[in-house]
Amino acid sequence: MSNDVRAAILVSGGMDSATAVYEAIDRDYQPYFLHTSYGQRTENKEYECAKALAEEVNAADFLHIETSHLSKIGASSLTDDEIEVSDADLESDEIPTSYVPFRNANLLAMAVSYAEANDCSAVFIGAHSEDFAGYPDCRPEFFNAFQRVVDVGTKPETEIDLVAPFVEWSKTEIAGRGLELEVPYELTWSCYRDEAPACGICDSCALRLDSFRSVGSRDPIEYSERPRSFMN
Repeated sequence: MSNDVRAAILVSGGMDSATAVYEAIDRDYQPYFLHTSYGQRTENKEYECAKALAEEVNAADFLHIETSHLSKIGASSLTDDEIEVSDADLESDEIPTSYVPFRNANLLAMAVSYAEANDCSAVFIGAHSEDFAGYPDCRPEFFNAFQRVVDVGTKPETEIDLVAPFVEWSKTEIAGRGLELEVPYELTWSCYRDEAPACGICDSCALRLDSFRSVGSRDPIEYSERPRSFMN
């Protein structure tokens, strides 16, 4: 693959999308960053991290889109101040309150538009298996279906692959791959509650901390507390 092949990458500011960026670069794609703010609690910190990562990798482009419709729709603890962000319960099979209804379809639609406009041949998203355990729009079936939408809904000559490289991976496997790729995780943010320091006890913090613990590394970001384990 020549180094003029482009990929639009949904970059949230978190560790999964940061690893997806480095995975795309390792596959010789030029990264085009798409970051969205939709009223999430930590949107300022997430933007700061996504922007810093774009500068770190010398991204070909950085597009920041502010959208309010997901916040106005509500029904998620990430966008509605009246819904509390729950403490971590990694063994629960329930869809968590942090689920933003059909968010990935909204974000991927923008990413495909961005990709087609910039002659990108791929769209990367960092969703993984422990996401789809709780979020229905992170399942492999969802991405397979969305690929069909991309194929039907773009110009006849457009070919864009929807790439979710970690969709069958655990968070621990992502952390291991990221350390192998030397992802600067100090430039990422995962906490659902706070912009600094990270709370350490929401679902996202719990998965992140356990992933670093499992690969024998220390998460470089600051936490208000670092519980030893969420698994019992």
